[in-house]
Amino acid sequence: MKTSLALVALALLAGCNQNMVQQPRYDHYERSALFPDGQAMQAPPDGTVDLGQPARKRAMAHPPAVTAALVARGRERYDIFCSMCHGIDGRGNGVVVSRGFPAPHSLLAADQTGLSDRQIFDAISRGYGIMYGHADRIPPRDRWAITAWVRVLQDAQQGAPDGA
Repeated sequence: MKTSLALVALALLAGCNQNMVQQPRYDHYERSALFPDGQAMQAPPDGTVDLGQPARKRAMAHPPAVTAALVARGRERYDIFCSMCHGIDGRGNGVVVSRGFPAPHSLLAADQTGLSDRQIFDAISRGYGIMYGHADRIPPRDRWAITAWVRVLQDAQQGAPDGA
């Protein structure tokens, strides 16, 4: 008797789990009768405060000290977010360029090496030319890390022919 009760209980629990996985939901921009405007996705209520915003603003205003760990993080983030256009070495010869996408500025060009760290950070954040901004994709500390890595690329290849 106890064994059959345990088996029934296990069967019921398994059925509950399946219902949780397959419960109804709404996708973004889908119509819904839940709200008066008929949309499932709603804007935050008036007066909502993003508690992370002050920390992001502080991180944007104050660059971290350049350390080996920051530069290593910058290289990793650069490889993920930047190298497909700018190339591993920063010359603007990334894989998307070989597929017909317009070549970005070489980060080794004189006009780029003359930029301040803030200008590089702002270009990463807001975009430049046809490059879209990464502020919503890359946290401020990582944008500073990428800036540090760009400086390493520029320093390492100083005097190298820009198009080579």
